[in-house]
Order: sequence, then structure tokens, then C-alpha cells
Amino acid sequence: MQNAQPTMLTANELLAHAMAPVYRVINGVLAVTVFMVVGLWLSGNGTNAGPFDLARILVPDEARHMFWSNGFGMLNQYKDSNEVAAAQVADTEIAAVIYSKAKAQTATGLASAKQQTVALLMPSVAQMQVKSISHLSDRIPASKMDPQALDSNLMGSIQNQRAVADFFEKKYSLDRAKIEEYVSNTILIAKEVNIDPVLLLAVISVESNFNPNTKSHAGAEGLMQVMTSVHKDKYAIFGGTSEAAKPEVNIRVGAYILKYLIATAGSLRNGLKYYVGAANADDDGGYADKVMAERNRLIGLCQNRSSNRLTLNGKDLRS
Repeated sequence: MQNAQPTMLTANELLAHAMAPVYRVINGVLAVTVFMVVGLWLSGNGTNAGPFDLARILVPDEARHMFWSNGFGMLNQYKDSNEVAAAQVADTEIAAVIYSKAKAQTATGLASAKQQTVALLMPSVAQMQVKSISHLSDRIPASKMDPQALDSNLMGSIQNQRAVADFFEKKYSLDRAKIEEYVSNTILIAKEVNIDPVLLLAVISVESNFNPNTKSHAGAEGLMQVMTSVHKDKYAIFGGTSEAAKPEVNIRVGAYILKYLIATAGSLRNGLKYYVGAANADDDGGYADKVMAERNRLIGLCQNRSSNRLTLNGKDLRS
């Protein structure tokens, strides 16, 4: 036993001496790995890519929350973009139009509403370079608006937009491309002015039957039948009264005037009475009833469309 102990000690020393290079290699690899991880953590060429790549490896589901200072906002944008992409796959006519709040009076209509995603039958209308009227409509306190005049988001569905376009196309024997242009314009402008697009479509239907060339003896013209001589100041920002009949201009001015009158009159019905010029009359000749009836028809059409959709292999069928 006494002779065996020196032998064991010698063997341990030899083993430790032999393993020393292996330990040094392992320690070196660990040190290099630590420096690489720290380097990735702090790098990312100015875009936070380095920390995100590391976070994605370590905690995939929580990466955005942990390593992006605005993680929740970015996550919402990521979800929104996924929803838009899914919608585009389902229906090629859907176009996502993202536009931001105007910072100046010279901003275009495309950049005139709060940041959001809008689906349109005719996406090209969003590319029109038209100045915004939101600098006027934003002055109207939201608290003074009748809730019935606010957007119920029924027209956010591309199926509902198509159903409404079908309805007006048949009712007035309109060119399909034109009615899709008018409906898409109305939806964009309603977002800009912050008013219900269904209400605007009902007013356009009653006022002009979707004929932009309509002009009354009193001097009202365009889709919204705005009194051009009375509202010269509002047309000035769009280049003057020569632009009054253009749908993208006429709907903007008319939508702002209608919103202003609803807030001033205290209710949707009274606002419609003011809009038709019967503010001081005992009644409006049934104008508000006509608009409300048309609005209710469109609401019912959209609601029925949502609840009675036919499908085949997971795809919607148009009746």
C-alpha cells in the first residue's frame, strides 16, 4: 500500500500534465465565445440587429419585448402587416394603404389621417396628390359629434365595400370602375375627416345619385352638392372653385361641412337639416329621412353580407 501511493500520485500528475493543453483549449474557446456573444450583443450596425439576433436565439417569443425599446409598437406593426398580407392572399383586390397624420396644411390627403391600414376596392385613389382638409376637421371637438356620425368600421371590410358598390352600380346603372373609385375615395376621406363613410355614401346617393357633374339651380355642385359660391374659402386650398366638381375635392369639402354642421346642430338629424339649407325652416322636406333610410339600407346590406356569407373550400362566394 505504501508503495502504491507514490505510483498513484505520479499517475495523477501525469494525467493532469497531459490534460492541461485540453483545459487550456476549452478555456480559450469559452473566452472567445464570451467575447463573440458580447460583440454580437453590442453590435448590429446601428439597427439593433445584433441584440435582436441573439435574443431570437435565446428567447424567440419575447425577443421584441426584451430588446427593442419600442417592442410593443413594433410587435403591433408586425401583426398588422401579417394581417394585411393574409388579406391580400385571400383577395387580390385588397390593397393596404398606410398613411400618417399630416404635419402641415400642405400635406396630401394620403398623409392626412392617423396611421392605420385601409383596404380599398380601388387602391390607386390613395396615390392621388390631393391636399388634406384635416387641419380644419380636427378643430371640431369629438365630444360634440353625434355617435351615429362616427365610423362604425362597416366599410373596413372589402366584401362590404364590394356589396355597396354592387348596390349603387345596379341602382344608378353606373360604370363599375367609377363607382369603385367613388366608394374608395369616400372611405379614405372619411378616415381623414373622422366621419362615418356609410353616412357620406348615403348623402352622396341622395344628393347627386353619384353623378359628379350634377349642378343645381342654386349653385350646388359635385357628388356632395356643395354650394360653391358659399364655400370658396375651402376650395382655395385645392386650387380654387374650378376644382369644385372633382370627386376627391368635392367629397373632402362636403365631408368637412357635414361634420361641422352635425357638431354645431347637436345631432346627426339636425346636421342633415342644416346641410340641406333648412336650418331656419320648420322641416327639411324629408331630406334627413331620405339620407337616414339610405344609410340604414347600406348598414343592413353590410350586416347581412357579414352574417350570410357563402363559402366553398374556405373561400367566399359572391351571390
